[in-house]
This record gives sequence, C-alpha cells and structure tokens, in this order.
Amino acid sequence: MFILLILLAAVSYGIQWRLRSKFKEYAEVHLHSGLSGREVAAKMLADYGIRDVQIISTDGQLSDHYDPTAKTVNLSADVYAGRSATAAAVAAHECGHAVQHAQAYSFLKFRSAMVPALSAVSKFMPLLLIGGVFLLRYSILPLGLGVALFALTTLFSFITLPVEFDASRRALAWMDRSGVVTTQEHAVAKDALWWAAMTYVVAAISSLATLVYYGMMLLGGNRRN
Repeated sequence: MFILLILLAAVSYGIQWRLRSKFKEYAEVHLHSGLSGREVAAKMLADYGIRDVQIISTDGQLSDHYDPTAKTVNLSADVYAGRSATAAAVAAHECGHAVQHAQAYSFLKFRSAMVPALSAVSKFMPLLLIGGVFLLRYSILPLGLGVALFALTTLFSFITLPVEFDASRRALAWMDRSGVVTTQEHAVAKDALWWAAMTYVVAAISSLATLVYYGMMLLGGNRRN
C-alpha cells in the first residue's frame, strides 16, 4: 500500500506537469473570434440568463474557480485577459459551475453542503491520524475518529468528479453552439479540460488509497487490542 501511495504521488506530479505543459502549448493557439477569457465568460453567463454572477481577476496560475457563496467566477490573470483556446476553455468551465448553481445541479449542491463540515474538521484530522498511529497500542479511538473524518474528505473528492466533468461538458457544448471557437480550437479546449479533469481523478484515487492505508492500520490495531 505504501508503494502504491508513492506511485500515485508520482502519477499526480506527472499529470500536473503535463497539464502545465499543455496549457503553455495551447496558450499559443489564439482564438479566431479574438475574445478574451473574461469576454467568453460574460457571453456564456449572458446566454444562460445569469446576471447575478461577477467575473473577477485573481492572482496565481491555475487558480481559477467558481465561488457559489459570493457568486463570482474567479479567473487567473492569464485566463481573464488571455485570448487563447485554453483561456476560453477555462473561463467557460468555471461558468459551467455557475450554470450548475443556477440550475441546482444535485452533485454541486451536495458538495457545497459538505464544505462547512470539512472546513471544521480539517484542523483536527491530521492530528487524529498522526496521534492515533502513535497511540494505537493503547486505544483505537483517536485513529478511528481520524479515519472517519478522512472518509468524509475522500467522499468529497469523489463527489467533485461528476461536478468537474459536468462543468467541462457544459462548457464544451456551449462553445460549440455559440461559435466562439473553431473546430480546431474546440479540440484544443477539450484536450486541455481533459488533462485538468485528470488531476481530480488522481486526487480522488490517492485519497481512497490513503483511506484504505489508515483503515488497514486501524483494523490491525483493533485485532491486537
């Protein structure tokens, strides 16, 4: 199991590297329409009749996200001002989350409902897991609580998958209908979003493997006790 976790970490690093190289490569594919990421986002929101969501520029690279609480589409500077196929893809993807929110997409609602609980337990979970390992010979309770809380984070990782894939599906379908990208640009956008989605897939699998690792440790301690 430990070797598996190392392999998953290596795969995760490889996918992150591939994602960054793809985004750098596709940043050179300029949109025939000449729209910036902000303009793409504004057009998609307008087409869906969403008027209560703001589009703002944020610091960082690959820091793009949709905030359902503040109702903001947050785009990194390169995406906000960029006029490439990747900028359009990322902007449309984040607007896909805004569309999910407006249409009460069930998986997004479930994930959003989990956020407050996960924020509260995230401070204690590492202490319970690490401390529980050292205290396992005396009691299984600390590690048991840590494993239970970690199971919530693993569930969150898997709930995130349909949310992300659906947002990309909505983005690609809209870009195709709206004509903001050509056929070649659409293929580039699809590939970029696929690599971005793979980061979430590996994260979910890694979380599950870690959960199994601690779960096996807990079972072993329970037998000894």
